[in-house]
Amino acid sequence: MTSAQVLTFGGVVALGAMSPGPDFAVVLRRSVLAGRAHGMASAVGVAAGVFAWAVAAATGVAALVAVTSVAFTVIKLVGAGYLVYLGVNALRSALRSGDFRSGPNPGSTVEPGLWGAFRDGLLCNALNPKAAIFFVALLPQFLPAGAGLVSMLTLSLVAVVITTAWFITVANVVATARRVLSRPATRRFIDGMSGTVLIGLGVRLVFTTAR
Repeated sequence: MTSAQVLTFGGVVALGAMSPGPDFAVVLRRSVLAGRAHGMASAVGVAAGVFAWAVAAATGVAALVAVTSVAFTVIKLVGAGYLVYLGVNALRSALRSGDFRSGPNPGSTVEPGLWGAFRDGLLCNALNPKAAIFFVALLPQFLPAGAGLVSMLTLSLVAVVITTAWFITVANVVATARRVLSRPATRRFIDGMSGTVLIGLGVRLVFTTAR
C-alpha cells in the first residue's frame, strides 16, 4: 500500500464516521446526560466495533455475513432491537423528566458506569450489518493483491484511530457545553430527539438488505 491509498482510505472512513447515525446519537446522549467520561467511553466502544468489522472484512468474515441471508438477518434484527431498546429508554427518560409530579427536576437517566457507556457504543456499531457492507465494499479497493496481515491491520487501525478521534471530539465538545445542554428543557429535548432517532434507525435497519 502507498501513503496515498492509506490517506484516501482514512478520508472515506472519516466521512462514514461523521455521517449522522446511531453511533452519533449514542455518544451525544451519553455526553450530555452523563458527562465527558461516559461520552468518551461510548466513543471507544464504537471504535471497538469498527475494529471488529474492519478485521472481519479483511479476513472475509464480514463478506460471509453480508451474503449469508440468515446471519445477516439475525444480526440485523438483534441490532434493530437494541436500537429500539435504547430509543425507548430515552423517550421514557424524556417523559419522566417532564413529569412535574416526580419532583422539581427528576432529570434524565442513563445506565450508570463507564462499562454501560462502552457497551452501548460497541453494540450499537457491532450489531449494525450496514457496517459489514461498508467495510466489505471499501477494504478490497485499498488492499493490494495477496495482502498480508500487516496491510490488513494497518487499515483496521487507521479506521479505529479516525473513528476514535472523531467521536472523542464529539464527546468533548458536547461535554464542554454540558452546563447549557443539561438544562431540564434541553435534556428533555435531547432525550426525546435521540429516542425518536434511535427508534427510527432501528425500524429502518429492519428493512435493510445486503444489496
